[in-house]
Amino acid sequence: MRVLLACLILLCSAHGLAQSPLALNGERGLSAGPGINRGGPDFLPVEQAYQLDILPRNDGTLQLHWEIAEGYYLYRHALEFSLVETASDGRSAPTGSSVPLSFDLPPGIASEDEFFGEVEIYYDELNLRLKPAATLDTGHLTVRYQGCADAGLCYPPQIQRFRLDFDAGTATLLTTPEPAGATVPGAESPGTGTLPLMLLLAFAGGIILNLMPCVFPILSLKILSFASSDSGESTRHAWLYTAGVIASFLLVAAVLLALQGAGRAIGWGFQLQSPLFVVLLAWLFLVMGLSLSGMLQLGGRLMNAGSGLAARQGPAGSFFTGVLAVLVASPCTAPFMGTALGFAITQPAFVALLVFAALGAGMAAPLVLLSYSSAARRWMPRPGAWMESLKQFLAFPLYASAIWLLWVAGRQAGVDAMTAALAGGLLIALALWLWRDTLWRRLLAVVVLALGLAVGLSGVSGQSGRPAAGLAEATHAAWSPEQVARLQQAGRPVFVDFTADWCITCLANERTVLETAPIQAAFAARNVAYLVADWTHENPAIADFLRQMGRSGIPLYLLYPGEPGAEPKVLPQLLSRGMVLDALQSLPKPAAGTAETIPAR
Repeated sequence: MRVLLACLILLCSAHGLAQSPLALNGERGLSAGPGINRGGPDFLPVEQAYQLDILPRNDGTLQLHWEIAEGYYLYRHALEFSLVETASDGRSAPTGSSVPLSFDLPPGIASEDEFFGEVEIYYDELNLRLKPAATLDTGHLTVRYQGCADAGLCYPPQIQRFRLDFDAGTATLLTTPEPAGATVPGAESPGTGTLPLMLLLAFAGGIILNLMPCVFPILSLKILSFASSDSGESTRHAWLYTAGVIASFLLVAAVLLALQGAGRAIGWGFQLQSPLFVVLLAWLFLVMGLSLSGMLQLGGRLMNAGSGLAARQGPAGSFFTGVLAVLVASPCTAPFMGTALGFAITQPAFVALLVFAALGAGMAAPLVLLSYSSAARRWMPRPGAWMESLKQFLAFPLYASAIWLLWVAGRQAGVDAMTAALAGGLLIALALWLWRDTLWRRLLAVVVLALGLAVGLSGVSGQSGRPAAGLAEATHAAWSPEQVARLQQAGRPVFVDFTADWCITCLANERTVLETAPIQAAFAARNVAYLVADWTHENPAIADFLRQMGRSGIPLYLLYPGEPGAEPKVLPQLLSRGMVLDALQSLPKPAAGTAETIPAR
C-alpha cells in the first residue's frame, strides 16, 4: 500500500514538471548584467535611465537635474541627500563634519504602488535646488534615489557620490550608480528596506497557507499527535517537520530559478495549467481523504496519514509530512505570497532562496510554536475516540479540494477528460481497497491500479473534449494589448483582470468584489471596459506580458485611464469593494458619446 501511494506522489510531481507549460525553450530570460531583459523589452542600465547633473552655484547652493528616460520614473519619497565638508584638497575633513541641507521637493504625480502604497513619482525630468546650512569651498555630496520602469522593472535604491568645488562650479562624479549598501557597483540586489519587507510578507503568507483546505488536515493531524507526546518528542518532531517544509520550498525555488534561466515565465501554481498534473493532484487528495475516513489503512500514526513516506514512524515520518504539506499546498496562493514571490524571481539566486525559505519558515512556524507551548498541550483534550471522529471530519476538506481540481481539469480539457479522471479515481480507490495480505488480492490491486491510471491519464492526455472558457471569460471580453489600445484610443478606461480557474485568490476576488452589483454598476457609470486575460490554459501572450510587468503569476489587476498610451494603475492582489471604488473614483467622468462596443467572444 505504501508503495502504491509513493508511486502516486512521484507521478504527481514528475508529471507536473514534464507536462506543465514550463518546458524549456530558447527564449532569453532575466539577465544579471546591465541592460536587463525579461523576454520582453530591453531595460536601460540605471545610469542611462536616470542621468543626474549637478551644478554648484556661486550663491553656495546646488542645482540638481535628472533627465529621466521615457517610460521610467523616480520615487519622490526615495530621494535622500547628504553633504560632508572636505578640505581644500578634496579630501574629507578630519572631523567628517556633515552639513545640513534644506530643499523643497516639487510635487509629483500621484500613483498607487504595490510595495509602497500611495506615492508620488516623477517622469521626464526633475529639477531641484539644495541649500547647505553653511558656505563651503569643497565637499562630498551623496545622492540616494530609486526608480522603476513602466514595463515592470524596479531598480534597487541607488547611490551616487560627487566631489564638489563651489569656487570652480564643478561636480566630479566619484562613483557611478550603485545599489545602496552594495560593495560591487552595478550588482543587482534588493534595497536594504525592500528585502526585509519581502521576507516578512513571505513569512506571513506561509502562516496563512496552513489555513488552506489542502493543508489544514495535514497540520491538524500533526497537532493531534502532540496530545500523546512529551514536550521533548513534540519539539524534535516539529523541527523535523520544519526541515521537510523548508527543504521542499528550496527545491521548488531551485527548479523555478533553473526554468526561469531558460527563459520561461514561471511562478507559484503555474504547474496547474497542466490538466495531467491537476488530475494527479486530485487523485492524491482523494486517496488521502479515503485514508482519513478510515476506508483505507495506510498504516502508521494518524499524524502521518497521506503518503507512504509520511506514514513512516519516527524522524523520517515527520520530515516527509513536511514534504507532503508543501506538495498539497501547490494549488493554494495565500495573501502576501504573490508580492513576495514576484519579487523573488527578479532577484539573484541567493535572495530568491531566502524568500522561499521564509515562506517555508512561516508555514512551519505555528507547529513549532505549539510544540514549545506546554500550556497549549495541556489544553488539548486527552487522546480518545474524539480523535478518530475529528480525523474522519478532516477528510471532507480534502474531498472538496479533489472536486475543485477535477472541475479545473474539466474546464481545461473538457467534460470527457473530467469523466475519465473520475473513473480513474474510482479504480484507484478500488485498487487500494483490494490491497490486503493475500498475494492474489495484491496482484489484482496492481492490475486495477494500472487500469485506473491508464483510463484517467489517457482521457486527460488526449483532451478529447473542447476546453471550456474560464468563468470570467464567459461574461467579459478577452484581453489583448491591441484591444486595450483601441479602447483607450476611443476614450474608454479599461480594467483588465488576469485570472485563471485554478487560482483560488482570483476566484475569491471575482465572486466577492468584481462581479458584485455595486462594482459592476460603478464600471458602467464610469464607462469602464472590463477585459479578462484568462490564464487557465497556457498562453504565451499573457506570460510575456506578466514578465514585462515583473510578476511571477496571477492575480494581476490593471486600471487604464481612457487616454491613448496612458500607463495603468496596478491594484493589489487582494481586492476589496472600497479599494476598487476608490480607484474608479480617480478616473475622469466619461464624456457623452464615448461608449465603445467591445466585440463579443
